[in-house]
Amino acid sequence: MQNTIHLLRARRFLPIFATQALGAFNDSLFKQAVVLFVTYQLYSNAAREAQFSAIAQALFILPFFLLSAMSGQLADVRDKARLIRWIKAAEIGIMLMGGAGLLLANIPLMLAAVFAMGVHSTFFGPIKYAILPQHLHRDEVLGGTGLVEAGTYLAILGGTILAGVLANRPSATALVVVVIAGLGFLTGRQVPPAPPSADCARPDWHIVRSSIRLVSATMHIPRLFLAICAISFFWTIGAVLIIIFPPLVKNVLGSNEQVASLFIAVFSIGIAIGSVLINRLLKSEVSARFAPVSVLLMGAFVLMLHFVAMHWAKARGDQLITLGNFLVQPGSGLMVAALLGIAVTGGMFVVPLYAFLTTTVPKSETARTVAANNIVNSGAMVIGALIAFALSSVGIGPGGQLVLVAAMCLISAWLGWLLHKACD
Repeated sequence: MQNTIHLLRARRFLPIFATQALGAFNDSLFKQAVVLFVTYQLYSNAAREAQFSAIAQALFILPFFLLSAMSGQLADVRDKARLIRWIKAAEIGIMLMGGAGLLLANIPLMLAAVFAMGVHSTFFGPIKYAILPQHLHRDEVLGGTGLVEAGTYLAILGGTILAGVLANRPSATALVVVVIAGLGFLTGRQVPPAPPSADCARPDWHIVRSSIRLVSATMHIPRLFLAICAISFFWTIGAVLIIIFPPLVKNVLGSNEQVASLFIAVFSIGIAIGSVLINRLLKSEVSARFAPVSVLLMGAFVLMLHFVAMHWAKARGDQLITLGNFLVQPGSGLMVAALLGIAVTGGMFVVPLYAFLTTTVPKSETARTVAANNIVNSGAMVIGALIAFALSSVGIGPGGQLVLVAAMCLISAWLGWLLHKACD
């Protein structure tokens, strides 16, 4: 990564990096604030809390499944820098709506804003990856991708921490998310032009037909098929983990919203560390050789988290323990270590796979390739959210769902091994 730090001083990279980081910060702050607000202030039923977390996650992901084909085609046929300005302007309006939902304690309005932020991220997602090969040299793409991933998860960390701090202050949260959206619009205006390639295919704006065609046109390439499938399983795992963290913290560990924010924060730090570490190990080479062992280690850390949680001695009474008290509990060190291990190995697994997506196809097709990946990823993540919802409905709590996550890591490892054999 040391040979790509210079990108943070370059206009061809810094504005898109900052715009993405601010968007990720706002996503994290708003979604986490909504989940914590509903979980700790409005609901007092473990099953309903887990179900709400699953619903919020599914609503955020659903637009990726429905609209990614349109967003990918749009990014390939329009100037990406101009699209960024439109998208970031829309974010300001979305955050005004979400802030109103928090102030009014209106769950439908909050969920509508979560869905709208999903739409916003759906249209921004293909751009943030497809613009990198257009502005960076080929030997900078992996490092640039790693920097974007690391910056994204550090931004998620900041948003998560702030959501915990502002958990009982919805008016302050509403103000901050609107201000951050405004800053994102300003940095987005600094992104250099990224015009479309002259040989771009004519877009198809029929949502269903274009989605089917886009996925079919991408998935027939063996290495892309394997990379997309592996990424999909990874993000399904991540979606289930994010869903179960708040109810796990409240109902299994008996801890407050600051501890829930700590879980997301540690997860974000670990992904950032893994994103940087894998670039050092691979020396900027796009390769999947570390993918199988990375995700197997991830599964081992998930099982470690499961066993620590199942043997946790929950405090008696209805009073939730604070962050300070949590950190001195027996087993808290092992739990934080397990969370960090899950995230570090997860970052090591997924970053090279994204580099595959942007370096395997011509630059004129990168946005569509990322969009096809988003369609498959989001479909898998919605299924994961529905599984988490169903398991919660039949009484299988967060501890049991961690076992499912560990099993899914085995499938991801197999897909990573197939990709390594096919490409390396």
